[in-house]
Amino acid sequence: MNPAHEYHQLQNRRQFFQGAGLKMGGIALAQLLGQRTLAAPATTTGEMHPALPGLPHFAPKAKNLIYLHMNGAPSQIDLFDHKPRLTNFFDKELPNSIRNGQRITTMTSGQKRFPVAPSKFAFERCGKSGVEMSELVPHMKGIADDITMIRSVHTDAINHDPACTFVMTGSEVPGKPSLGSWLSYGLGSESQNLPAFAVFTPTVRKPSQALFTRMWTSGFLPSKFDGVKLRSSGDPVLYVKNPPGVVPSDRRAMLNALGKLNQKTFERFGDPETQTRIAQYEMAFRMQTSVPELTDLGKESKATLEMYGPNAQKPGTFAHSALLTRRLIERGVRTVQILHRGWDQHGSLPADIKNQCMDVDQPTTALIKDLKQRGMLDDTLVVFGGEFGRTVYCQGKLTRENYGRDHHPRNFCMWIAGGGIQPGITHGATDDFSYNITRDPVHLNELNATILHCMGIDNSRFTFPFQGLDQRLTGVEEAHPVRAILA
Repeated sequence: MNPAHEYHQLQNRRQFFQGAGLKMGGIALAQLLGQRTLAAPATTTGEMHPALPGLPHFAPKAKNLIYLHMNGAPSQIDLFDHKPRLTNFFDKELPNSIRNGQRITTMTSGQKRFPVAPSKFAFERCGKSGVEMSELVPHMKGIADDITMIRSVHTDAINHDPACTFVMTGSEVPGKPSLGSWLSYGLGSESQNLPAFAVFTPTVRKPSQALFTRMWTSGFLPSKFDGVKLRSSGDPVLYVKNPPGVVPSDRRAMLNALGKLNQKTFERFGDPETQTRIAQYEMAFRMQTSVPELTDLGKESKATLEMYGPNAQKPGTFAHSALLTRRLIERGVRTVQILHRGWDQHGSLPADIKNQCMDVDQPTTALIKDLKQRGMLDDTLVVFGGEFGRTVYCQGKLTRENYGRDHHPRNFCMWIAGGGIQPGITHGATDDFSYNITRDPVHLNELNATILHCMGIDNSRFTFPFQGLDQRLTGVEEAHPVRAILA
């Protein structure tokens, strides 16, 4: 018996009117919201990832985004915010005038003292710009004139989960779209055989906090705008390969038939998630040939592989992910995100942060140089940073060689490079304790507004109706691009 016919026979009068009222309301709402989310399937338009009509709002300086997220919060005091006068305050109490009653986490709220812990690492001025960088990042010193260092970023959250959610979605509340999903939704992608938004989560040296998928999923946007995670071992993407005995022509015939059935379902119910299924099946078919070609590094030169470091050909490492990131961008993928865990250093910070930097310093530098050599940095935006900073005072036992730092949302460092950004400048400043911003504060929503601006998007006009609001990546309050760092 036809299951759909049987379903309708079994419905009683009350169930029919209850369901019909909701469905009709949903269809009416979809019509009122326009055709943006109900566009024709990619297989009929010839484009897998079409942009929204009217986007970009103006000529973009950058076409692609690479976001290097150091999950766990790198210590700005030990990497990019040099505070030489702190040597005179070793083990002395952080002045009340500096802390000024600001909130702290429960992990240090019970401490009797808040002793100042100067960085044990040496700094030097780098490049023509003279930006100060730590000995922990010797390779990054070589790209000092290609980046803009922002020393005055601040956020609202003080704990990792809400802070990571905020840095990627513009909200501490789960359920909002990630930055990459917003860009995929608005700008689509030039690639026809790879996802518009790809994600890497490299392996780390020691256990660390979990990464939540909300950092790369689409929230209330249709789920076809989710980031596609490329795995560190085994098949890069699960279930893309044909099962034994199935040849590509069989899969093509099956997808054509399934696409017709799904299209009829969409025409009947108007559910945009049906369109998502159609697009995902088609993308999986195309990725069967594009992903193996992507991950084959055989045509990369010896010089390129050496530039990324000894782990460049080892799947699952940050170096391998960075090299594949360049290859994805080269193939038209709109957004690539690498999330590197292990930066939550409440104790043994000097040893742990050194290991973390050994993982990311050379590959990150190589990525910038590689893009620049190929003429791709001019239209690719690269962002490097964490979800908040670390405190100047020590958590736990303090010695000159060993210390830990707690969470600090009031100021931290991020750097940004590429299309639309003025290179070789330092923006913002903090006090002598790297505790309070003294000049040019940059909220994370303003940083996101800047990213969108470089991509040709006016964040105030880039909205999606949900829960009675015109939702934006940058929140409901006004957020302006940081004009001082724009080229």
